[in-house]
Amino acid sequence: MATFATPAFLASLKAMYPPGGPSTSAYPGALPNPWALITAVTFSASNVPEAVPVVFAHALEELKAEQRARGTPDDAAAREQLVLARKIREGVLQSGLLSGMPRTINTLIALNEAMPENLRETKPLRDTNKHMSEFDRGGEKLFRSMYRDTADSVQTLLDSAYPDLGWWCNTIGYGVTYGGTDALTQVESTYAIVAALIAVDAPRQVGWHLANARHGGAALDEARAVRRIAMEVAQLVGVAWKGGVPDVEP
Repeated sequence: MATFATPAFLASLKAMYPPGGPSTSAYPGALPNPWALITAVTFSASNVPEAVPVVFAHALEELKAEQRARGTPDDAAAREQLVLARKIREGVLQSGLLSGMPRTINTLIALNEAMPENLRETKPLRDTNKHMSEFDRGGEKLFRSMYRDTADSVQTLLDSAYPDLGWWCNTIGYGVTYGGTDALTQVESTYAIVAALIAVDAPRQVGWHLANARHGGAALDEARAVRRIAMEVAQLVGVAWKGGVPDVEP
C-alpha cells in the first residue's frame, strides 16, 4: 500500500496548502507547509503505516533540496531536518489518542526503521518527572486556548458523560499528549487531530477541531486545505464516511 504515496500524489497534496499562511508565520518553528504532517497522520490513522516512511522520505528530500538551493550551513540543515522528523513522529504519536495506539505503534516502528540514524530520538521529549498536577494545569490552559468560547460547554459535556472522561481528556489528552512537548505548535497539533478524526470518521469532533484550527490562527483557506488533504489521503486508501465530513465554518 506504500504505492499509494507516489511522488505525483504527494506533490498534489503539497500544492493544496496555501503558501505563506498566518498559521505558519505566527508560530516560530512551524513548518512552512504542513502537508507532510497531515498526510503522515492520515495514513497512520487509516491503518496504512507503510506509507508514512515514504511520505517522510519525500519531505526530507524536498527539504534537503531547498537547503542546498539556499546554501544552508550543515549544522543548521541538520537541525531543520531533525525538526521535520520530530514533527512527523509527534503528530503520529498524538494521533494515537484518536485512532488507537496499535496503529501509532506500527507506524512509528516502520518510520524508525527507515529513519536516518542522526534523526532518531534517544530519550523522551516530555518531562517524565513532571507532577500530574502540572499536567492538569497545562491541559486546562491548552484546552481553553483551543476551544475558546466553547471550552466550558465541551468540558461540561465530557464531565457529564463520565467524570473520569473529563479528567482524562483534560489531563492525559491535552496535558500529557497534546501539550506535553513543544515539538508541534498548537495549530500543528490541531491539524494532526483533524487528520486523525477524518480518518476514523468522527464528524462531531472534526467540526470541533476545524474550529479550533481557526482559534489557533489558521486562515479559512488553510483549515479547508487541511480537511481536503486528509480527505484525499483517506479516500485513496478506502476510508468511507457515513454522513460526510463537516466543512470549516467561515
